[in-house]
Amino acid sequence: MNDRPEHFVDTAPWDPHAVEALTPEQERYYLATQWQLMWWKLKRHKLAVASGIVLLLLYASVLISEFLAPYNLHSRNIRHIHAPPQAVHLFHEGEFIGPFVYGYSRSLDLAQLKRVYVEDPEKVYPLRFFCRGDDYRFWGLFEADLHLVCAADREGATLFLLGTDRLGRDVLSRIIYGARISLTVGLIGIFISFALGIVIGGLAGYYGGWVDSLSQRIIEIVRSFPELPLWMALSAALPVTWSPVLVFFGITVILGLLDWTGLARAVRSKLLALREEDFCTAAQLMGARPGRIIARHLLPGFASHIIASATLSIPSMILGETALSYLGLGLRPPVTSWGVLLTEAQNMNVVVLYPWLMLPVVPVVVTVLAFNFLGDGLRDAADPYK
Repeated sequence: MNDRPEHFVDTAPWDPHAVEALTPEQERYYLATQWQLMWWKLKRHKLAVASGIVLLLLYASVLISEFLAPYNLHSRNIRHIHAPPQAVHLFHEGEFIGPFVYGYSRSLDLAQLKRVYVEDPEKVYPLRFFCRGDDYRFWGLFEADLHLVCAADREGATLFLLGTDRLGRDVLSRIIYGARISLTVGLIGIFISFALGIVIGGLAGYYGGWVDSLSQRIIEIVRSFPELPLWMALSAALPVTWSPVLVFFGITVILGLLDWTGLARAVRSKLLALREEDFCTAAQLMGARPGRIIARHLLPGFASHIIASATLSIPSMILGETALSYLGLGLRPPVTSWGVLLTEAQNMNVVVLYPWLMLPVVPVVVTVLAFNFLGDGLRDAADPYK
């Protein structure tokens, strides 16, 4: 008895032009664009996605800083100088009364020569939301007084979630306002550096020869200088008579002019390889100009790499501004940035007594880490071999 399965042979003639039917998933994958493939790979990088959400929230807060801050940027409470952070509570004596803070009882420590604040359970100040508070000019355009959260509408009520500084100004409000400067420095600076990096690197990679040699010598000279001392020297050269706005743009231009070298080398190396491809030769034979070939044919071939490089370069811009402002060579009051706020913490004796003055470093760390994690995710998503 033969237990072997019967062998079937398809007698239909073979059609060499027949196309095997694809499943919907296969068709969706094979017809996807480069950006769709990059997005699908990025979504699998959970840390990068979470970092992107954090950055979106930070930059969205820049648009409504006045509304989010509990107090005006320059509001002072001279009765609460160097007041510690107030904790938010929900229950008072076992009864739920919603979010509130306890008021302060203040005394003077003659041994350490500092004010001592303790919570007073007799002073219960419920928080108000979408409330009327300090007046401000929204983006300098019109007067308003609407805030997301405010102190209780009572005499002496306060809301200092991150404490106050030496002038009695709310640290949380100043951090929120400072984000507008510190975060936009990175965006403006990266625009300048990318414009220089793409133009110089593109010309060097496409033409080669003496253009390439000259650009590489310039890059080597710029990179040979120590970064921070060079920033300090150029920042100190800014006229002291400039307005805070001009100083802000001066700092961003300095950061942008010194951070283009890495991108220029990356663009040069990519174009040196891509200019030998057949599609580039075909464009040259059809009479396309070098500018069009670089912009329309070569740069899109590694645009994803450029985006990943941008997300990794912005943190260096933010850290550069923070370091310069901390050292007193960058932005100066009345401009408020995270670096300017950290100048309050230069004296270690003050930090020991009032550690909450170091809190402006937290958004700097969070922002830099978020950009680095997002950049790693974009770099992996843009890699065609992963």
